[in-house]
Amino acid sequence: MKTTYLSKKWHGLKKLSKDPLLLCVILALLFALLLFIIFPLWKVCVVSFQVDGHFSFKNFSDVLTYSNGYYLKALVNSLWMGVATALIGTFVAYIFAYSLTRANIPGRRFFNLIATIPIISPPFIGALAVVMLFGRNGFISSTILGMENASAYGPRGLLFAQVMTFFPVAYITLRGVLESISPTLEDAAMDLGGNRFKIFLKVTLPLSIPGIASSILVLFVESLADFGNPLVLAGAKFPILSVQAYLEITGMGNFAKGAALAFILLIPSVSAYVMQKYWVSKKQYVTVTGKPTQSSNNVVSKKARWWLFGVCCAIAFFVILVYASIIWGAFAKSWGNSAEVTFDNFRYVFRVGFESILDTLAIAGLSTPVAGVVGMVIAFLVVRKKFMGRKFMEFSSMLSFAVPGTVVGIGYILAFNQQPFYLTGTLAILLLNFIFRYLPVGVQGGIAVLSQIDPSIEEAAVDLGADSNMTFRKVTLPLMIPAFFSSLIYSFVRSMTAISAAIFLVSANWKLMTVQIMSQVESGRIGAAAAFSLILVGIILCAMFVIKTFLKVKYHSTSSILTH
Repeated sequence: MKTTYLSKKWHGLKKLSKDPLLLCVILALLFALLLFIIFPLWKVCVVSFQVDGHFSFKNFSDVLTYSNGYYLKALVNSLWMGVATALIGTFVAYIFAYSLTRANIPGRRFFNLIATIPIISPPFIGALAVVMLFGRNGFISSTILGMENASAYGPRGLLFAQVMTFFPVAYITLRGVLESISPTLEDAAMDLGGNRFKIFLKVTLPLSIPGIASSILVLFVESLADFGNPLVLAGAKFPILSVQAYLEITGMGNFAKGAALAFILLIPSVSAYVMQKYWVSKKQYVTVTGKPTQSSNNVVSKKARWWLFGVCCAIAFFVILVYASIIWGAFAKSWGNSAEVTFDNFRYVFRVGFESILDTLAIAGLSTPVAGVVGMVIAFLVVRKKFMGRKFMEFSSMLSFAVPGTVVGIGYILAFNQQPFYLTGTLAILLLNFIFRYLPVGVQGGIAVLSQIDPSIEEAAVDLGADSNMTFRKVTLPLMIPAFFSSLIYSFVRSMTAISAAIFLVSANWKLMTVQIMSQVESGRIGAAAAFSLILVGIILCAMFVIKTFLKVKYHSTSSILTH
């Protein structure tokens, strides 16, 4: 058995040696994944267990005993917030997804748009809106309800912001799951005399369970990894672990304790990711009923349909309220004091923050295509080639999904703050962080697309004399355009809105808009922060349109070439 395994590996190596370019690409990618994903995490682990260069548990004992268990409370708060966000966010997302795929409610395109808008926004827009609506000078708390000294900070405000920020992530997953369940099963159960509620409990819900479990775990990881909302809303009375790790590094200069907090945060995040990827994702229920058909209106009663429509309207109202407050705040002369319309906030932004706008565009513009192409290459190698280290390449390239940005940022500081890899304060460290942090979407999308493409197309190109490089560029990559588009959009959006890892890596030479927004919030310039956020969203929407248009042209030209 062992001889057979080794002979297969040796055969694979011999095959790769005949294509030196392919071998070089594989070795270069494995080295890059080791250096820019595994090595920073390893440095976090090593430093967290070191005191004066020696192995020790002192950092962890200090964490447990510091100020009557303050950091232990931060861990409990983070886990509690992660669980609450995951459960409530998944519940809201399931109602939305079920209403749009099964209930045939009016305005489905509108509700779908509402559910996806938060994905392209900075992750702390929800926190900014909570302050503007429910804070001391909040529109609802102060203007409408007349409350004095109202506080938007603490667990309730943070939970609201987290759910508003992350439920769209669960919605996308759950909508795909519900659309993959053929409605003919529910119609058949209806024909056999089952009542609608029992059909939902016995047919639809059980088939949705893998998707629900996956969404809960993904939202749990997202909430643990979030940094922007807790930094604005958590406050000293409700500490969150990701924020405390950041404060230890930037405020106290205590890298060892910051690394220990990051290591503690890493454990539940990676555990939830492994469960989601290797356990829940394997338990998908498949219904072999042919091509999906439109659900009949009988599955949901007329009364339930209008009830679901009302719930969706309520959710949409809160999402619109969040973004309306940002727009209003950007144009208001003084939020909470004067509603006079002015462009002063935008003038201020372009006066003090124009450099950060240019820097953010440059960093996102440079990192996005690289992340997209590298993601497609890794997906191609993982699906189409057999070589030693293939499993490691897949796992390490997807690992960024599980690692909180705070951990990544601390890891990059520790890993690249000395020779031979001194990158601190440079453009390179920001680019590398964005490329390898947002790689997984391209890899995942590429793997999904390649699994549906018949390998014989590529084999025919090889038989006609094309090498691996030409086959990938001329045949495989054009067929992967949909996944490539998703990768580009995701990488660009996340690069433009990144905060948790990037806040550790910015310098006087390279600034980011998100860090500027956080600075404005901390300084109390809510209007300027809202104007910054509005400009950021506008840039993202324009870039998405350009990328989509460009790739459509490329896709149609490629299709015509392949057809002829």
